[in-house]
Amino acid sequence: MEEMEGTYRVLQSPAARLGVQATAGVSTLEPGQSLSTATTAAFFKPRGRGIQLVVQLLDDVEEQFEVEQKAHGQALMDEIFQRLNLVEKDYFGLEFHNSRGNEIWLEPAKLIVKQVRRPKNTVFRLSVKFFPPDPGQLQEEYTRYLFALQIKRDLAENKLMCNENTSALIISHLLQSEIGDCDKDVDLDYLKNNTLLPNQKTLQEKIIEFHRQNTGQTPAESDFQVLEIARKLEMYGIRFHPASDREGTKINLAVAHMGVLVFQGNTKINTFNWAKIRKLSFKRKRFLIKLHPEVQDSYQDTLEFLLADRDLCKIFWKNCVEYHTFFRLMDQPKPKAKPVLFSRGSSFRYSGRTQKQLVDYMRESVVKTTPYQRRHSRARVSARTLSADVPKQSLSFTEGVEVPDSPSSAAVSFQSIQSACRTVADSRPIYPDNSSVLLVSKHSAQRPPTEVKMRPALEEAWKTSDQPSPITLQGSLVDSLQLSPLTTRSPFSVLVSGSQMSNLNLPSQSLSPLQSPILSDVGSMRVDDEEEAQRKRYPADKAYFIAKEILTTERTYLKDLEVITVWFRSAVIKESAMPEGLMTLLFSNIDPFYEFHRGFLKEIEQRLALWEGRSNAHAKGDYQRIGDVMLRNMCVLKEFTSYLQKHDEVLTELEKATKRSKKLEGVYKEFELQKVCYLPLNTFLLKPIQRLMHYKLILERLCKHYHPDHRDYGDCRDALKEVGEMSAQLHGSLIRLENFQKLTELQRDLIGIDNLILPGRDFIREGCLYKLTKKGLQQRMFFLFSDMLLYTSKGVTASNQFKVHGQLPLYGMIIEESENEWSVPHCFTIYSSQKTIVVAASSRVEMGKWIEDLNMAIEVVKKSNEKRDTILESNICDRSNRSSDEVSLEQESEDDTHSSRSSLDRPTHHRANTTMHVCWHRNTSVSMLDHSVAVENQLSGYLLRKFKNSNGWQKLWVVFTNFCLFFYKTHQDDYPLASLPLLGYTVSMPTDSDHIHKDYVFKLQFKSHVYFFRAESEYTFERWMEVIKSATSSPGQKIHLSLKDTWMS
Repeated sequence: MEEMEGTYRVLQSPAARLGVQATAGVSTLEPGQSLSTATTAAFFKPRGRGIQLVVQLLDDVEEQFEVEQKAHGQALMDEIFQRLNLVEKDYFGLEFHNSRGNEIWLEPAKLIVKQVRRPKNTVFRLSVKFFPPDPGQLQEEYTRYLFALQIKRDLAENKLMCNENTSALIISHLLQSEIGDCDKDVDLDYLKNNTLLPNQKTLQEKIIEFHRQNTGQTPAESDFQVLEIARKLEMYGIRFHPASDREGTKINLAVAHMGVLVFQGNTKINTFNWAKIRKLSFKRKRFLIKLHPEVQDSYQDTLEFLLADRDLCKIFWKNCVEYHTFFRLMDQPKPKAKPVLFSRGSSFRYSGRTQKQLVDYMRESVVKTTPYQRRHSRARVSARTLSADVPKQSLSFTEGVEVPDSPSSAAVSFQSIQSACRTVADSRPIYPDNSSVLLVSKHSAQRPPTEVKMRPALEEAWKTSDQPSPITLQGSLVDSLQLSPLTTRSPFSVLVSGSQMSNLNLPSQSLSPLQSPILSDVGSMRVDDEEEAQRKRYPADKAYFIAKEILTTERTYLKDLEVITVWFRSAVIKESAMPEGLMTLLFSNIDPFYEFHRGFLKEIEQRLALWEGRSNAHAKGDYQRIGDVMLRNMCVLKEFTSYLQKHDEVLTELEKATKRSKKLEGVYKEFELQKVCYLPLNTFLLKPIQRLMHYKLILERLCKHYHPDHRDYGDCRDALKEVGEMSAQLHGSLIRLENFQKLTELQRDLIGIDNLILPGRDFIREGCLYKLTKKGLQQRMFFLFSDMLLYTSKGVTASNQFKVHGQLPLYGMIIEESENEWSVPHCFTIYSSQKTIVVAASSRVEMGKWIEDLNMAIEVVKKSNEKRDTILESNICDRSNRSSDEVSLEQESEDDTHSSRSSLDRPTHHRANTTMHVCWHRNTSVSMLDHSVAVENQLSGYLLRKFKNSNGWQKLWVVFTNFCLFFYKTHQDDYPLASLPLLGYTVSMPTDSDHIHKDYVFKLQFKSHVYFFRAESEYTFERWMEVIKSATSSPGQKIHLSLKDTWMS
């Protein structure tokens, strides 16, 4: 029988197994295999045995995997992920070269033998398939390690193209990860034996120079730095697909998380965001992109690109389908039903979890302890690293809708950690390197009792973590070390004889605007029961903790001032975007406060250190007070009143300048997207006046606590008098400024209205209501002002801005409850001079808030327009008596023409984590009165946090402001790792079913999301409960009534 090269290996027929001679046909023999040996091997082969496939892992090690002969691609991938203990597996895929030499992805839903011509002779490569925009979105250290290996591979294969400095910097971090701190001879030897770059020899000196700067970094830190640098490159995660446009110009197509990219050479010339794309398709070798008409700009409705052949075109189309599904959809699409007779088009669908599902899985699941291996790492690790605490992997408690291609970032710099640790690196012993293989537990593992014993420096965890001692070097050193994730106790289990270790101290993502919040345990101290039993809480005087509140909030306040004086100044100077006159006006009014409060903070830190007994003064009792410090500084601060009175002018001029100058407007909006600007920018300009209110409230608590005979009472009373005079003088300015700030914030987030900021217009309430239309109840965002009511919805653009659908004047408006009339719960009707609409609230409480504020605002407008009441009286009466079928239920769509074309074409720079977005997702509302109460109840300090299903407590620096908790590793950090909007949450004490047997613990819950926080004292516990209740519940009827007269005056 003639031997022919076959296509697929098929199962033997029953006749063949019985020895019957087979008829001639297509052979299934592998090259070099004879028929007799094949028959013999097949006869003696055990039944059910699969095929052996070779997979090259990301560390270039080739391993064999056995799967069934008729296995799908998913079976092979599951085998690989199980062997690697990989949890975030959906980011990865298997690449191979098909018979035409094209590099394609193995499809999980298809049989392997139908995709690969000779599976046994094919080498599959494990590779990163989906590159998220930010490495902070990767929850596990092991995942980041594999991503770093992918970057290493791309550099070596010249797929990640960058300049020489950048490539040398990345390689220096890879060297730090694999061989530890810089040793020139070791570096040269390693570079000689390993090719990491095509032009490696010419960059050796530069690589070694950069490597010296990485001293002290752990492998995990180095991995993160590799990803942090790579993600900023234009070629990050890009795979070129050569093509040409209609004019025949040679281009390269690529797909990324944000959409389809077009390159000319290595330069990106165009980006088609997913929000702009209506449909992707291909016909033979033509790749077609159909755009939404409203966002096509100068492009044609359908764009056409020509690839080399149909197969390459289909490969790229499949990549686009998978990227779009993974990053943009909430759930994976259902498989397309197979037609009975014939099909039209491709049935290909992405098979796997979307990024949203993956994030939710990481949040809800409790991942078991699993080891992983750094095969090539020979990094030397000092004793400080061996005592490092590796917190549990980053946990997400996402509640909003995730927008993966949003511009936010949660990358966290490790410079502060490194600097804190390098101060003691030389004083710690270095362990010899005697192993090239390292197995490390990715999650906390139990240590022997002898290792669990707490170091003396940690015995006063609460005390030393908050106050860096100005008295002794040792005090400040202990503080910085204790806050560093590199120097706390390690629950690691080192499974080999070497002393190498891989630390997990990387943050998770920020804060994608609507993915709030992603909270990492990074940098937080795990407080075990053994440590807690040894913690000393002293002094126990309530006055001490009130004084400590001044310290903690002052630290946050100074960081807020730095947003303007340091970060924003740097941004405008770099771009030369601000006029000289405005620069002088702005910074001459802010800089004096910054310098004053720097000195004030140092003085408070010194006094608290003495109060805590870190010197002999504690025995004398001379420094267990704070009133003298407050009185002295409040008297000095009084001299700054003239600067505070100019803040009104500063905000107004800044707003005018941003409207006049496109350059300044661009810098302003870009800066608001930076992680350091965690609130709207002009909010930080209000902080100096708001801080006076905080001093007043704290001093009132101190005076209430002290007996009049106490030696500190007199100073506190006098300080309260000084700050009270300043507060009363600036109270009116603060109300105007807060209203102006809110209007400017809404002006930027609303499209379709250009004159929101008008004299005499006051913001009253914003929130979510459901509007009755012909399509039923549709979610709308309502904004109530002193003269009108706006209702909006999310636009069709990629932005998170709200598009105005209608404006209803308050004059002549009537509000009526209409639950019985429309059979809709919590429903009321709004009769206005223009139209009548029916809306429903999420609860009776929400309905009551809206009706109360609407009626109050209508009454104010009515009194101011008393002369016009008689003219419209008859019309209003007729309108109120109309039957239900006369109420207009207009047809609305997301393409409402109220939004002009120019509004839709605006740049999509905006903040996406403002109060309005939280109200939209939580179906609630917030009034200006709520904002005022929240301003008075700002708080910050260290808390221990625990998830519902976690075992240990993590120490975090927490800041409460703007109805939100912001989480930091330490108080020195410049920007938060994550945030938790509190609107909709309930705060309570833990119940018996929660099994929390600790003091000073409060519980936050929203639906199934449960978090526990522990304070250090009864006073701080009560304060946190107080401020959080102010955000999770309305201030109440009492406050509304008390301010009613203010509105009417």
